[in-house]
Amino acid sequence: MNYKPLLPLLLPCLLHAQGVGRCAIFDTASIRSLQLVAAGDPFLPPVMDLQNFHFTLGFDEMSHEYHRYIYHIDHCDANWEVTDGLFESNYLDGLNDQPIEEYEKSFNTNQIYTHYSVTFPNEQTQLLLSGNYRITVYDEDDEEKAPLLTAGFSLVEPCLDIQATVDGNTDIDFQREHQQVSLQLRYGSLKVTDPDRDLRTFVIQNRRPDRCVEISPNIRKAGGVEFTHQKSLIFPATNECRKFELLDVQRANLNVDNIRWFDPYYHVTLFEEKPQQHYVYDEDANGAYVMRRADNEDNETTSEYAIIHFRMLSEPLPGGDVYLQGDWCHNWPDGYKMTYHSETGEYEAALLLKQGYYNYRFVQLTGEKTSAGIPIATTQHTDGNFYQTKNEYLIMVFYKEPGGRYDRLVGVRSIES
Repeated sequence: MNYKPLLPLLLPCLLHAQGVGRCAIFDTASIRSLQLVAAGDPFLPPVMDLQNFHFTLGFDEMSHEYHRYIYHIDHCDANWEVTDGLFESNYLDGLNDQPIEEYEKSFNTNQIYTHYSVTFPNEQTQLLLSGNYRITVYDEDDEEKAPLLTAGFSLVEPCLDIQATVDGNTDIDFQREHQQVSLQLRYGSLKVTDPDRDLRTFVIQNRRPDRCVEISPNIRKAGGVEFTHQKSLIFPATNECRKFELLDVQRANLNVDNIRWFDPYYHVTLFEEKPQQHYVYDEDANGAYVMRRADNEDNETTSEYAIIHFRMLSEPLPGGDVYLQGDWCHNWPDGYKMTYHSETGEYEAALLLKQGYYNYRFVQLTGEKTSAGIPIATTQHTDGNFYQTKNEYLIMVFYKEPGGRYDRLVGVRSIES
């Protein structure tokens, strides 16, 4: 069997996508398994307190040849554009453009690779301001310094109080296909004279850039504002994520039908799925993933790569092409397109992935885009939308006082429906 694993389509605007910290790989032939982990927990969003944070950036280069990779850190505004008017010395204590010195070759694996990692803060890099940060990695030997990957995270200085609720009783339907968010901000000691000018508030569903909305308050009170009965805060409820786990290539794991060896890869075929017609409760991680082996030791360098075969049995669905979506493909709406095979009546995709636990969804594109130009994906015909679904809603509030030079992140709240 001669399979060519599907590679993702990444668009230039990915660099500036709104929402929670964005990750992107631009050299998908040689770089794999990019992950930015907060506080050692891969299920947490990449947002931590400015006074106490710990992030680890890790990725694999698919050879045992050493590369001198350099990381560069930019402070970004609320739109993930590089902040104008700041010098590096304003947001960074130390040196920028430093080499990634932690690397280790894979051991006893069929697919060789080298795992690179760097933690923040470190001896060379201390960060001083709240807000969004983007890490860009490039090869020192590349004269053009073309980015190989980027990753984003956020640091918060809590200054205001956020109260929020999620309800299946929305302004457009009652406990059917949507969820509606309502929230209140209390300024505390923060001096806000004009909330429309001084504050920028975002709500993101399941860390998806196509489910990120910026909202303005519709109720203003002394000491705070409220966001209620807003159409932009009504979200399609989606469904619980599908999932699989590959901890051992010698035996089938969660949702794995069979594992076979066809040189040079293990091929892991998942159980055949079907479009969801009903809500069925299942504990999931809202699209998150973790790379690990059964013994959970030396995961970064002893885990195998395998070609994962995703299958969905269905007649051709209305709404067009079907894609895979999850944190592991950085939630880009049209990153991994599935192929429809009329002779078998299946949508299928084959992806080279590292061992671990993965959440995913089947989605289609609506033909619409967000205000940031990101294609909007829907689960209407694939996984369905059910108000009971447990979704994560991340609220991020930025503040820029009159004459301020950058967007401070002054409030963060994560809630689940």
